[in-house]
Amino acid sequence: MNLSIKQSSGYIRQSLQNLSHDGFKKIFENINLYGIKKSVDKRGLDGFINHCARLAAGTGAIAGSGGAITMIASLPIDVVNNITQQFRVTLAIIYYKRGTYQISFEEFMSIIATSMKVEAGVAITKTMLEEIAEKLLLKMGSKTAGRLIPIFGAAIGGTANYLFVKGVAKAVKEMKNF
Repeated sequence: MNLSIKQSSGYIRQSLQNLSHDGFKKIFENINLYGIKKSVDKRGLDGFINHCARLAAGTGAIAGSGGAITMIASLPIDVVNNITQQFRVTLAIIYYKRGTYQISFEEFMSIIATSMKVEAGVAITKTMLEEIAEKLLLKMGSKTAGRLIPIFGAAIGGTANYLFVKGVAKAVKEMKNF
């Protein structure tokens, strides 16, 4: 398996494009909202955020543990897990602030877009979802090169994912209008 950086980035870009079209909704629909409520009630908001950040760190460490081949093979799983943890953290903060865990996908994606500083209108557009996917790629991909070094890459991957989820939580917590 001899993939060039250009081929790898094309593969990643195509995967994220696919994710932005249907994947966000599928991830959202498969999240156990009641489970988030129960966990926030039990652990507290910050405890839940730390739990999600550790789950994201786990796949980051795995993706970076074996060098280039491991990273390329496990990157899609890592990306989906990061997005899932981002969504779970955002939903937990919404529950904490509103007292309810019921929210429509459209309203949820509008909150995600705002937290990522993507211009969001009333309706969810293909362009908005693609901008969110692009911002995710930039935020998550900034530490990818360091993951190419076996073993050291595990520390970089785990730390990058942990900080990504913590950063999402901070941005959503600071939002005023929702």
